[in-house]
Amino acid sequence: MIDFVRGQVAHLENDYVVLEVQGIGYRIYCPNPYAFAAAKGEQAVTAYTHHHVRDDAILLYGFPTREEQRLFRKLIEVSGIGPRVALGILSGGHPDNVVAAIQQENISFLIKLPGIGKKTAQRMILDLKDKLDGLGGPSLFDELPSDFEETGLNPGWPEARDGLKALGYTDAELDRVWNQLKDSVKPDEEVDSVMKKALKLLYAG
Repeated sequence: MIDFVRGQVAHLENDYVVLEVQGIGYRIYCPNPYAFAAAKGEQAVTAYTHHHVRDDAILLYGFPTREEQRLFRKLIEVSGIGPRVALGILSGGHPDNVVAAIQQENISFLIKLPGIGKKTAQRMILDLKDKLDGLGGPSLFDELPSDFEETGLNPGWPEARDGLKALGYTDAELDRVWNQLKDSVKPDEEVDSVMKKALKLLYAG
């Protein structure tokens, strides 16, 4: 099993990153390939991977942290959740928030994740609620005001902002972009979508 790949970012697409290792390019499907964007062509990065083998394909799924790798592997143990759905879950919600939602039995949050219906959300809670110790840190739910539903704030922006800040963008740049975005972003829009919109504005200057 390939547990991690360390190399230079050679190419980015919406759903995967290509890491070059000694002249070989490994295509690694990611929840958010843009997490590796800052290192493109400059320095080596590590993607913690899950090596998935099926009859018609051999695929690599990758993550910037061990915690995301572990959560991904927990998710695909749930009946009805394959690697692609698990990847969608992690692209739609920060790992800490996904863990918190499962542990708090927050079905309303889970069914907003890509590919997750009510029955699958209930199955996730039943199968994983007591198996995620050590995976979650402070979640978005711990930081939201009690009147959050009435504020109209997009819950994905704090996570998207953290991801963009990790890419090297300043608070001033992010505040400017959010002021441009906030009226067009839906309250339930996914983190990946919010981040892509923000990056488009940041690239445009």
